[in-house]
Amino acid sequence: MSFDPRYPQPQAPDPRAHATRNRAIAIGLSAAVVAGLVAFGSYLLLENSEANEKSDEASAAQDGKHPGGHGDSHGDASGGAIEGLKSWDAAKLGRNHVAGSVDYPMKPPVGGDHNQSWMNCDGDVYEKALPNVNAVHSLEHGAVWVTYNGKAADADVAELAARVEKTPFTLMSPYTGQEGAIMLSAWGKQVAVDSADDKRVDQFFAQYVQGTQTPEPGAPCTGGLATVPQ
Repeated sequence: MSFDPRYPQPQAPDPRAHATRNRAIAIGLSAAVVAGLVAFGSYLLLENSEANEKSDEASAAQDGKHPGGHGDSHGDASGGAIEGLKSWDAAKLGRNHVAGSVDYPMKPPVGGDHNQSWMNCDGDVYEKALPNVNAVHSLEHGAVWVTYNGKAADADVAELAARVEKTPFTLMSPYTGQEGAIMLSAWGKQVAVDSADDKRVDQFFAQYVQGTQTPEPGAPCTGGLATVPQ
């Protein structure tokens, strides 16, 4: 059989091209497998992370429900409604500076017109009764005022004093004439508690030390009166 030299003859496939194509296919498949493994590993990692977060949240919620649990931080029972809490309409509490005394409708007062000088409330514990008009100004700055009368146990007074001393934006003093043995007051808020270990102390501090009720957030609790005016 003869071939016409004028026409090109079909050539046999180059084995090197075939090998190159096979290598390209193998590399592509390997890359796809690796990408799939990476994606699957990332998915498992994300699933485990979300599961751990849900577990932590559940544990925290359970801890918050633990009866009487305080721990070292006084924060385990800080959430929720405060039993026996009394509230006043902040819009009806005057905020004018006055030079004389003010007849407050509640004891201790939780707001109203007051003296231009505040009592220092940077964890200050006073052994003498405070003028209402100066203490109310401290409440306007976001302080919590802890007061007690002669019915309060000495151990409770000492424990509360120690806590106040390490808590900025709080102050403490004796107060004759108040209804409860121990009372906690903030601007427009007040509650009587049974003891220093009462869970409502934790709740009140957590919610109202520089809480959302503060009329003048950012105002200082230093630079005021450091001693009880005569």
